[in-house]
Amino acid sequence: MLEEKCDPPPKGKAGENGPFTIETTDLTKRFDQLTAVDSVSIKVNEGEIFGLLGPNGAGKTTLISMLVTMKKPNSGSAFVNGYDVTKNPGEVRNSIGIVFQDPSLDEELTAYENLELHAAMYGIEAKDRKREITSVIKIVDLEDRLNDVVKTFSGGMRRRLEIARGLLHCPKVLFLDEPTLGLDPQTRSSIWDAIRKMKKEKKVTIVLTTHYLEEADALCDRVAIIDHGKIVALDRSETLKNSLGGDIIVIESTDTARLETAFKTLPYAVGIKSLDGKITLKVSNGERKIPELLEVARKEGVEVKAVSLHKPTLDDVFLHYTGRAIREEGVSGKDSMKFRMRAFRARRN
Repeated sequence: MLEEKCDPPPKGKAGENGPFTIETTDLTKRFDQLTAVDSVSIKVNEGEIFGLLGPNGAGKTTLISMLVTMKKPNSGSAFVNGYDVTKNPGEVRNSIGIVFQDPSLDEELTAYENLELHAAMYGIEAKDRKREITSVIKIVDLEDRLNDVVKTFSGGMRRRLEIARGLLHCPKVLFLDEPTLGLDPQTRSSIWDAIRKMKKEKKVTIVLTTHYLEEADALCDRVAIIDHGKIVALDRSETLKNSLGGDIIVIESTDTARLETAFKTLPYAVGIKSLDGKITLKVSNGERKIPELLEVARKEGVEVKAVSLHKPTLDDVFLHYTGRAIREEGVSGKDSMKFRMRAFRARRN
């Protein structure tokens, strides 16, 4: 089995649920006058799926770039698998896997040939490659397509093959950047199954970035929300949702600014946010409060187009802490290729 070929990770400090695979302390990155990552301190437990969420420009990509040694921090510290990202970048790269948002498979090669090429780049001996390729391809359920040319694969199959490639060299941490972006719901579900399977079978720690909040809710043991370079919330999804309390009412109207001002005078309405022509607020006994809110709108002369009521979701948590809706963002193809070339050169030197 592949696990038997992998060296055990360096021992980190003991956390509540075991040793920390990733630990940062006051990690900071500045670009001229902009502080992209501002004194971030996080601890990721061994074997967990850790979600990193953030709107565009929040610092998510910069934080990941430091953890995978693409960028150097200005101050603070970060350890991945017990290695200092600044002092031991080569060891960090050897102990992690990365699946970038942008596709990077060679479409003219077969799935097996793509994996074999990756194995050679990571220094896996020729005699071990077939066994290890067979091991990872089972996780993503592509055994029957192993000898097919990649250009015949669907988008979901390509993503699963990239995940298998990221696992091939036995990483202790796998970074997944938007693993299901643009895929249909059924295909996304199959990717989720593969992620759960590799966590269970390979005991790998997974750091997941996604703009699908239901994906983070379904997969992640814990989620961190980053905004303006700072971690503004970090906990289990259910705990974060419960912390909001009450019911969430969303009102779409013709004049959100006027309605927001009126609602702020109501003692029972809290967490009022206005975004994209809609007002979101938290109340207790939401069903009883809706008629009162509609009466306020009528007195203000504001037309209400639609009203909805639901229990707090991760989307509500995100809006509560950032005041914004999440937007699509990812590591560019240029950055992806840059990191791969750096990692390859590091292994050759």
